Amino acid sequence: MPSSKKESSLLYFKFLNLVAATRRLPGIPEIDAVEDRILAFLARSWYADERISVVEAMNGMPEISPSTVQRRLKALRSKGLLQVENDQQDNRLKYVQPTELSMRYFAALGQCMRKAHAD
Repeated sequence: MPSSKKESSLLYFKFLNLVAATRRLPGIPEIDAVEDRILAFLARSWYADERISVVEAMNGMPEISPSTVQRRLKALRSKGLLQVENDQQDNRLKYVQPTELSMRYFAALGQCMRKAHAD
């Protein structure tokens, strides 16, 4: 394997190990791969300062069934990683919002990226 590919692979493996360690930190709830994908999907909208409704979240990931997304949104909410807020004009419309805990989780993942790159 060429050196640059080997270095890139090593960097990725370091990152994966650091992420695994982050998920065992006190105060960070355990999440599974599906919940992680949902959080990553939501984070892209949150980072762009876009509001995302529960229905948009349920239909935004074609690789995961809407009913599974809805169940996992409830699980993530119970773990404190997101909150659901009603629209001020239409109570039928609900938006998924980050919490302080989810922001700490994303910050911890960012630190993993920095540490993997620095080592």
